[in-house]
Amino acid sequence: MQIRDHWQLNPDIDFLNHGSFGACPSVVLQEQQNLISELENDPIRFLAPERELTSKLDEVRDTVASLVKVPASDLAFVRNATDGVNAVLNSLPLKEGDQILITNHGYNACNNAARHVAEKTGAEVTVAEIPFPLDSDTDVIVEIEKQITPQTRLILIDHVTSPTGLIFPVEQVISLAHAKGIQVLVDGAHAPGMIPLNLTAMAPDYYTANHHKWLCGPKTSGFLFVQPELQTQVRPNLISHGANRKCRNRSRFITEFDWTGTYDPTPLLAVPAAILFLETLYPEGLDQLYQKNHDAAVKARQVLCHALQTEPPSSNAMIGSMASVPLDATRFTKHECSPAALQQILFQQHRLELPVFQLWDSDHWCLRISMQAYNEVHQIDRLGSVLTELTG
Repeated sequence: MQIRDHWQLNPDIDFLNHGSFGACPSVVLQEQQNLISELENDPIRFLAPERELTSKLDEVRDTVASLVKVPASDLAFVRNATDGVNAVLNSLPLKEGDQILITNHGYNACNNAARHVAEKTGAEVTVAEIPFPLDSDTDVIVEIEKQITPQTRLILIDHVTSPTGLIFPVEQVISLAHAKGIQVLVDGAHAPGMIPLNLTAMAPDYYTANHHKWLCGPKTSGFLFVQPELQTQVRPNLISHGANRKCRNRSRFITEFDWTGTYDPTPLLAVPAAILFLETLYPEGLDQLYQKNHDAAVKARQVLCHALQTEPPSSNAMIGSMASVPLDATRFTKHECSPAALQQILFQQHRLELPVFQLWDSDHWCLRISMQAYNEVHQIDRLGSVLTELTG
């Protein structure tokens, strides 16, 4: 059995976009289906928090907490990282003149959430303009520090950037921010399952991430870590029974997030099966998976840079399982291309599935490849040949 056979991906498509929505292995989908059948067999027993749901969620919480190395009592569940970012932003006591600092590499949805909260509260959003390509992760620190003012209340930063596929030095950003009395919210959407995490050592004020991307869990499943002293302030985006339910030796923080109205908890409950699948995929467990995917991403980037006659846009140490390569928009003019049009050409004409992004302006694009365990070098070779043809 080949590794790819664990997934239900269309064999006629070279799927190089695990980073967008993930892909769930068959064994995890089967576990979720078993849970759905159990739920529908006796909905009250399964869903009522006072029956079985609370204990089931706590088992998952213990598993995830062990993976990211924090106390389980500091983890709440959210539908996805965007949900977690919104929950934190909407809970901040911002006032007119306060500033939220974001970066130009940030995920658009979360940057939009920051702007929305700023509009409601009279706060301002400032942007650290971090270059791409960049010489080192020091560039990230330098550009963020330039934008910090006495009014900066929060830094929202990606751990692994979505469009540019870079691992940002969040530990150093957190140290810098805390020295100035500034809180940090880390959007870790891509990090679990891609790189090792120790949130206790990292010490962010808030950290939110997805289970459905590199952990390969079912969709609509993620977590939100909040430091204990801030948990009374952070509320879910949907207020429900948890707001006044007896907590029974549980924090209000967890009680509220565990129940935000009727929902399907099976994506969360299947997460331990996803983690177990990844841990047993290779003899040396997750560390071997991280290294193999990283090595594949480095090799893939080399192939694409050679095809496009460009240099790697960052050090190898700044990428995990994803890599982005800058595109010179002028080389695609004969195809009257936009990034969206190029992405469609790659998919419709060549059955290559990967995103193409416009960055800061119409002349700066990049394409991003994801290298999960099921991806193979020949897929990248074929992409390189197609790009050479399109730019020739």
